[in-house]
Amino acid sequence: MLSYLVLFSDKFEPLNLFRYLTFRSAGAVITSLLISFIFGPMIIAWLRSVQREGQPIRADGPESHLLTKKGTPTMGGALILLALTTSTLLWADLSNPYVWITLFVTIGFGAIGFLDDYRKLANRSHKGVSGRVRLIAELTIAAAAAIAVVMIMRAPLSTTFALPFFKTALVQLGWFFVPVAAFVVAGSSNAVNLTDGLDGLAIVPTMIVAACFMLIAYLSGNIVFANYLQIQHVPGSGELAVFCAALIGAALGFLWYNAPPAMVFMGDTGSLSLGAALGIISVITKHEVVLAITGGLFVLETVSVIVQVASFKMTGKRVFRMAPLHHHFEKKGWHEPTIVIRFWIIASILAIVGLTTLKLR
Repeated sequence: MLSYLVLFSDKFEPLNLFRYLTFRSAGAVITSLLISFIFGPMIIAWLRSVQREGQPIRADGPESHLLTKKGTPTMGGALILLALTTSTLLWADLSNPYVWITLFVTIGFGAIGFLDDYRKLANRSHKGVSGRVRLIAELTIAAAAAIAVVMIMRAPLSTTFALPFFKTALVQLGWFFVPVAAFVVAGSSNAVNLTDGLDGLAIVPTMIVAACFMLIAYLSGNIVFANYLQIQHVPGSGELAVFCAALIGAALGFLWYNAPPAMVFMGDTGSLSLGAALGIISVITKHEVVLAITGGLFVLETVSVIVQVASFKMTGKRVFRMAPLHHHFEKKGWHEPTIVIRFWIIASILAIVGLTTLKLR
């Protein structure tokens, strides 16, 4: 919205600043952070008043959670979505279709997560919307977004899958690109959801990956940098840097309240929407594989669940003491802050590895 102030730059030259992605990205970070600080206490107080017993705690989870997590309200993702959406609408170029597609996916998955959280609270159970219904809803939203991307993006790039480490490696998928893209978005969403199990565990890696894609979106949208790095140039994708910046600010603001001991949990409202946002941005910028690398921590958590379930069904034995992976280390006696900080370190290392793909081609 504020980007339209450029139209009056001939009357007031400083308004030219709104032309630059870097300036608007900085503004988006600050705005979403301020929104979090201003509205955070009110939203948390309201959530606490309507959720008298807080988020339902799994009886089969780590025993310490029954003591340390009990009574903590959930649905804190609503604060993230408020800050993220408002800041994006203020600072992004609203004539850019990729911004609207990303917002559609983020809010759509946030709505699914909200319904899931509501069901859990209403039933006083850790089980919310059935897995099948939730997956169908997620894939429907993701597929609709993928179709929009195919229709907007220039051909033949619109239906290709890019491979990192290779200069011009593009796999032409045709319309099969839509289910692949839907899988990436839904998979990313649920991977972040599985990681969200300890105070601050998911939100910081999400910020790290968002920072990586803020850079990737900026470079992909700039033909000079894209050609220099020999990555795919996607006209218009640079505007997603503003969205990523707003996400970082919203996540930082939420971390203020989610740092151990957490005053609020993001719940599925936050984790599903944030993961989906990262997924659709990777699809638009043609860096789906890079998302799997920079977000490798989320992949590890997801794989640990898959391995655990497969092993138990096939052999009756468990590979981990408990899945996802962070609960395994809790069962081994690691303190929660130790697990969280070490996982943050792993996320940072994987992000650096992922960014090297931009140059190693």
